[in-house]
Amino acid sequence: MIEESRSLDTTLEPLDEYVVVQPVPDETETRAGLILPASATDAAPCRSGIVTAIGADVTGVDVGDKVLYPRSAGYDVRSGGIEVKVLKREELIARVHD
Repeated sequence: MIEESRSLDTTLEPLDEYVVVQPVPDETETRAGLILPASATDAAPCRSGIVTAIGADVTGVDVGDKVLYPRSAGYDVRSGGIEVKVLKREELIARVHD
């Protein structure tokens, strides 16, 4: 049985062990109300994003999950006018529950 890719973004369907992640904007204000300059968020080694599509061989994450990944990981792709990242599943660091 072939498992189809589950996708919210029908214009980009990842293959095999790849996932499509839409990066969320870096937080510029802490919970305590401190405002962080852009240079502080650009220097952060990790980013977070929402998984919008997964390949057939991906396990452990689902479409709609918020995940953490290295800033330098994957490929930057423009899909339907939106910037997304295409990453291998193994490049994801964690699932974020907020």
